[in-house]
Amino acid sequence: MTVFASSAQSRIYFLEVGGEKFAFTNTFQHKVQPCNERGGEKEQTLKKGFSSKKESNAKQKMSSNCRSGIMVSIFFVFYLTYLFLGALIFSSIERPEEIRLKDELRVLKTNFLNRSCVNSSSLETFLEHVLTANKYGVSILKNASVNTNWDFASSLFFASTLITTVGYGHTTPLSDGGKAFSIVFALLGVPFTMLVLTASVQRLMHLFTYWPMGVCQMKAGWSSRTASKVQFVLLLGVVVVCFFVVPAAIFSAIEQTWTFLDSFYFCFISLCTIGLGDYVPGEQSGQTLRPLYKITVMVYLFVGLMAMLLVLRSFHKAADLHGLTSLFHLPKCEEEEEDQEPIIDSLESSELDREALPHKQLTAEPQTSYNSINR
Repeated sequence: MTVFASSAQSRIYFLEVGGEKFAFTNTFQHKVQPCNERGGEKEQTLKKGFSSKKESNAKQKMSSNCRSGIMVSIFFVFYLTYLFLGALIFSSIERPEEIRLKDELRVLKTNFLNRSCVNSSSLETFLEHVLTANKYGVSILKNASVNTNWDFASSLFFASTLITTVGYGHTTPLSDGGKAFSIVFALLGVPFTMLVLTASVQRLMHLFTYWPMGVCQMKAGWSSRTASKVQFVLLLGVVVVCFFVVPAAIFSAIEQTWTFLDSFYFCFISLCTIGLGDYVPGEQSGQTLRPLYKITVMVYLFVGLMAMLLVLRSFHKAADLHGLTSLFHLPKCEEEEEDQEPIIDSLESSELDREALPHKQLTAEPQTSYNSINR
């Protein structure tokens, strides 16, 4: 017996008995088909059929990957457009309110300084207005009032922290329209962000998780568990260096009042989406290229969230290979186990039970009803 062709699902065998060839498979219970003297032509036909099927499967997979990549690219462009439009709307709504609040503080400060005698009530009123304005990100100091919180770059930074759920809270909407738009913008933007991050991390998993594990298994002969350990440790080290240590050094060099520990603390709080807001970059007065700095920090936060999600997915993959996830999962329900029972075994058992039952002989006598017929 010789094997002619095989695949993941079936094999074709050729058996020569008495000068005649017979072809059959191991998956489908076909009747044995004799091959005549022109069996070689049939073999060639079968070879061509398998090769054409393999090529068609490869083409379908390639077209599916291309279609998925195009859809992700289109959605990413839509996401950026949504983010830019949100920044423009926030800037158009909140910029006039910020200017109005700054003018009120300036008048209040002038009136307070022109008074020769200040009583406690006027001082408390002045401090109350100052603290309220500071809560919305507006300072009464002259050097701090130069910066605006609602130009396009700052609005874009605020919109990105809103839909990525980082939310530092250093700048909040001043008007009722801005608050209402924040609700609508976040209601749609947060799911969009999750979709973009999930689609991006799924593709990064092939490059930074599956491919290194496959190389370790093929080249070094490691087991899947050992390969997953090495891959996760290397990935974690790269993420810590590229998204925590190096950015912390850059932030400590740009922000004059930040130490390296403060900068590292900011990176960790931000990429974990905690966002306490006690450290926010680009808020000091006199910083050069402040709009570009804000946009760069926004890009860093988004890419850093991808890296953190990639680490979490890789950790889950390693834990799954080591059987750790099964320790925390609930057992399967009885209905699920019944649904997963093999149908063939149940059919065979029912046939055996049917054969074990005593059979009654059919008679030629007339029957009163259909149910009275012996089966």
